[in-house]
Amino acid sequence: MKSNLSDYSHKRFNILTGEWVLVSPHRSKRPWQGQEETIFADVSPSHDPDCYLCAGNTRMNGEKNPDYKEVYAFPNDFPALQATSPEFSFNEGLFKAESEQGICKVICFSPDHSKSLASMAVEDIDKVVKVWQKEYASLGAQENINYVQIFENKGAVMGCSNPHPHGQIWCQSTLPNEVYKKDGHQKTYFNENQSSLLGDYLSQELRKDERIIYQNDSFVVLVPFWAIWPFETMIIPRKHSSDISKMKDSESFEFADAISKITRAYDKLFACSFPYSSGIHQAPTNGKSNDYWHWHMSFYPPLLRSATVKKFMVGYEMFGSPQRDITPEQAAIALKKLIHTLN
Repeated sequence: MKSNLSDYSHKRFNILTGEWVLVSPHRSKRPWQGQEETIFADVSPSHDPDCYLCAGNTRMNGEKNPDYKEVYAFPNDFPALQATSPEFSFNEGLFKAESEQGICKVICFSPDHSKSLASMAVEDIDKVVKVWQKEYASLGAQENINYVQIFENKGAVMGCSNPHPHGQIWCQSTLPNEVYKKDGHQKTYFNENQSSLLGDYLSQELRKDERIIYQNDSFVVLVPFWAIWPFETMIIPRKHSSDISKMKDSESFEFADAISKITRAYDKLFACSFPYSSGIHQAPTNGKSNDYWHWHMSFYPPLLRSATVKKFMVGYEMFGSPQRDITPEQAAIALKKLIHTLN
């Protein structure tokens, strides 16, 4: 069976979303004559006077950033969700729309414009984690906020409009699509088995030890069995926990350590500042217990073969289903080797 999975086309099932991904390991041998890009080693200054996110600079809306020394959170000047959006619904035959309220915030990870999570000390990443915890609790406690999405887009290829180290938080009155799917599958599994879906999955991964990249006392970093992106990874808490607000100080530090390890390994993979989108999926903030949730953080990087060759979600991926060429096991081996070289 192991040979079949490494040599022949097959589908893998995502237990969190109920969707399939096509795996085509034989295609990794095909020659590449597609798009390549020149990568420039861009050395950024610690402070950029033209950057809207640097300390002391004035943003587009005319507000001036304070001279912040650590993590800085503020309302997004161009929010995708509005807290003042009126409640309404629109139904006209097959046309359907509903109002959506929400709040968007920006989280500057560091005042140092040249940094990224990969180049920050674990102690400084832990400060970011502490702000995530605080924002999740405070935003989620607000009326009409039933989900809090924490994420980061790193790199221009991922649509990041500013290179300053930062992420975002979008929170809204309903569950977004991906969270809605994960909410349903985790709830069904928990009701049927009285245990965490992701916790049981993690136990099986630890027994097999084929896709584990790194682990400490509180967290495991792995390539999911159903990974879509070439070097996709997931950070999973060993302990069944519904959201990040429940972490103790020691656990938040080890979460920061896990983030540090995988982002540093990414940067070493193709010797570049590795682009990705990352996000934390956790329990809704709808006032219910949501004990069936097991929170986790995912990294979706687009690079496939080198710093200049990306994975394009086109053609079959758009009209059929996601597809990957290298197996999750191959990706795990490459990343694990790099983590062993980190200091």
